[in-house]
Amino acid sequence: MPTPPLIAVTGSTGAVGGRVARDLAARGIPQRLLVRDASRAPALDGAEVHVARYSDGDAARAALQGVETLFMVSASETADRVEHHRTFVEAAADAGVRAIVYTSFLAAAADAVFTLGRDHAATEDIIRSSGMRWTFLRDNFYMDMMELFAGDDGVIRGPAGDGRCSLVSRSDVAATAVSVLLDSAGHADTAYDLTGPQALTMTEVAQKISAVRGHPVRFVDESVDEAYASRAAFGAPRWQVDAWVSTYTAIASGDLAGVSGDVERVTGRPPQTFEEFLGAVS
Repeated sequence: MPTPPLIAVTGSTGAVGGRVARDLAARGIPQRLLVRDASRAPALDGAEVHVARYSDGDAARAALQGVETLFMVSASETADRVEHHRTFVEAAADAGVRAIVYTSFLAAAADAVFTLGRDHAATEDIIRSSGMRWTFLRDNFYMDMMELFAGDDGVIRGPAGDGRCSLVSRSDVAATAVSVLLDSAGHADTAYDLTGPQALTMTEVAQKISAVRGHPVRFVDESVDEAYASRAAFGAPRWQVDAWVSTYTAIASGDLAGVSGDVERVTGRPPQTFEEFLGAVS
């Protein structure tokens, strides 16, 4: 039997990349895990581990030799994330990688209201210019994060108004990624919008958490000035506070309200509703 094309997976110590790596291993698919710390890499059958940071082009080129398809989870949020992405993508192209599957963001654009969406747009441009085939998984905000938005007082605060957001679960993003990785040629040069089946206001998000969890959670709509003031105590750099606040202003803008059928189109099954997600993690 011929050896199947080698897949490389980044982010295997995280939520999305870890799900992808475990799913591939369960299917008996050989893979190469690229990690920053080998001691944290999951122990999976058929997986070899290489240490390579996005910012280390030499290590990335060495780790990606012989790889056909690369699953690239976006790097941790930093002020210089785009440059780290650029270094890694250029290393992948130099190593002979033929296809890259990148976790981008819904409505990614150079002028995206969500400031980190601008990073994703810049990275998409870098990948398009690399000569590799590409697939962009433009996921909306994760359902998985919504409960973490509530403070110790059970209040979600931010300038989202009555805007709606078609939240998606990490498990649906990972399932979509696996489907693409198993047939990268069939998804080449395509962008998928990954959303849940409904667009919710933050008031509705709070109500649904309350109903499933049995404790009160509510949403308080802040002004933009109030949002910056309420986050000032964390002492975070301005770019990070901008990202926090624009999470909510992006929802208010309507940019994140669209509902896509791409999860079902790629995986063959409908995405989770928010209630189904909450029930699954209770």
